Amino acid sequence: MIENVFFENLKKYRLARNMTQEKAAEKLGVNSQTVSRWECGTTLPDVLILPEIASLYGVTVDDFFKKTSFGYDDYAQRLSSVFENSRDPVDFMRCREEFAKQIRNGNMSISDKWQYGWIHMVMMNYCRDVALEWYRKAVDDDPESNPNEYSIACMHRIWMYFLLKREDEIIAECREKVKNSPNDPIHADNLLIALLFAEKTEEAYEFFISVKEKYHNNWHLFIHGGEICEKLGRYDEAEAYYKAAGEAGTYFCDDLDMLANLYNKTGEYEKASECYLKMSEIYLSRGFDVEAERMKCFANEAVKT
Repeated sequence: MIENVFFENLKKYRLARNMTQEKAAEKLGVNSQTVSRWECGTTLPDVLILPEIASLYGVTVDDFFKKTSFGYDDYAQRLSSVFENSRDPVDFMRCREEFAKQIRNGNMSISDKWQYGWIHMVMMNYCRDVALEWYRKAVDDDPESNPNEYSIACMHRIWMYFLLKREDEIIAECREKVKNSPNDPIHADNLLIALLFAEKTEEAYEFFISVKEKYHNNWHLFIHGGEICEKLGRYDEAEAYYKAAGEAGTYFCDDLDMLANLYNKTGEYEKASECYLKMSEIYLSRGFDVEAERMKCFANEAVKT
């Protein structure tokens, strides 16, 4: 009796995954005749492959031996429970795929709808924790190993805190680091970024003015100083600081990009076009032909404006 239930469940769960015997065999590394014999009860799968079959079908090994498959409204809800237990992104994707079939067919119950939202909420929290963990690992690394990438990592980490509505926490952290390391340009720039995100523009401007001479070779600082001035309508100052960033040597046309945007804002379209053409030349010299062509298009559009 148990064996009959087992064989029936093997077939039922495969069909629930909308999978042919050939496809299941391919995934499991056996031939389709083997899968057919399992489902017909001619032979039994090796005990060592049972976890693989269960994983492929989105169930547990125990499920193969249960007379009643599950007390759920549908298979998507069954997979939702599997994901609840495992919190494994692979199980999330399986569950999401099953719900997606129901969405396409237009037969989502209220229970299906809230569970579909729930699995995404759980996955969102999982992704949040992973993102924070790896941002922390990035900023705990040696800044000197790759200063530009390190600065990008810091900026994205700050952005993440703002997305999580934890801006006060990250601003306080940036202030503390500036206080403890008053001669570190990276911490100064991070505080500028945090103040910019928080729209504390006047405070950001005052801080930038207080440190710009000390860090006159730090192009990141001058790019963000230019952004602050733009927000305050100090366009001449913004232009000067973007150019200062270019003189210090930006990573990849950052100064020209910011200048082009500024000139478009102030209606100086010829100057904007010149910036785009310079960027096109730089991109082309580095082998980025697609980007170079796009900059040419921007240059032409600026002139037409």
